[in-house]
Amino acid sequence: MASSTANVPSKMKAWTYGEYGKSSDVLKLDPDFAVPQLNDDQVLVKVVAAGINPVDFKRMLGMIQATDSPLPIIPGYDVAGVVVKVGSQVKKFKEGDEVYGDINEKALDHPKQFGTIAEYTAVEEKLLAFKPKNLSFVEAAGLPLAIETAHEGLERCEFSAGKSILVLGGAGGVGTMIIQLAKHVYGASKIAATSSTGKLDFLKSLGVDLPIDYTEQNFEDLPEKFDVVYDAVGQCDRAVKAVKEGGRVVTILGDAVPPAISFVLTSKGAVLEKLNPFLESGKVKPVIDPKGVFPFDQTREAFAYLETGRVTGKVVISIIP
Repeated sequence: MASSTANVPSKMKAWTYGEYGKSSDVLKLDPDFAVPQLNDDQVLVKVVAAGINPVDFKRMLGMIQATDSPLPIIPGYDVAGVVVKVGSQVKKFKEGDEVYGDINEKALDHPKQFGTIAEYTAVEEKLLAFKPKNLSFVEAAGLPLAIETAHEGLERCEFSAGKSILVLGGAGGVGTMIIQLAKHVYGASKIAATSSTGKLDFLKSLGVDLPIDYTEQNFEDLPEKFDVVYDAVGQCDRAVKAVKEGGRVVTILGDAVPPAISFVLTSKGAVLEKLNPFLESGKVKPVIDPKGVFPFDQTREAFAYLETGRVTGKVVISIIP
């Protein structure tokens, strides 16, 4: 293993914050940050691209301060890159492997101090999967947290073939994945989803049968009810009015109103491995916002764009041009 460390530097460029606050105020580029040390069950990944998610700026604002890792923090959950070093207990991956994943097993319970918006990141092998061969690193970096969240919610509400689903926030990072998994992995009988006026055609292109313009109509007033309602925007009080008797409601934001359930993602490389065939066949596609790819030195601008709340799909930072 010693031979492999020769080409890994001791210092790296990383975006960090040493206090909580708005990204525009606290996020700084550190050209001389220590490359993270590896635990026995971890690999060191040379980061090629890093996806960012709303949890990143909420964490930066201090919203999970009570269960966060100590400052200074390198933000970023999602990574796609190349393994450059492996811990002594790592069995699955070797140097040179192209991998992707969400590096934080429990999203809100002590996420790693040193995240993915840096040249290198250390992550447990069980949280990673091989990058789908047909996807670029940027495309792959936009997937893990969103596709795993979509999958876990569908599993928790026991979604299955022949059921109908309403997705609240269909054009967002998680919503675009819920729609595609419901259709191509689970075999939904009917998919409805909400978005703003300009994104209705986009929803149709993803496979939505009933796109709902939330600026024009209240989804809970529709005569049609659904087997499952997946709330990706935090409207649980309304979501429970759109479900059939005996149906399921799952939410990932805010408090769950009975009978809804809420959950916080547990990251698992095995879920990505399970979904890789659907990605490699092209049935499930990454959705990156048309203006959503930013170079490493524009990380602050990437966060500013994400924080508008108007992103279609994902925002990704390209670390290695």
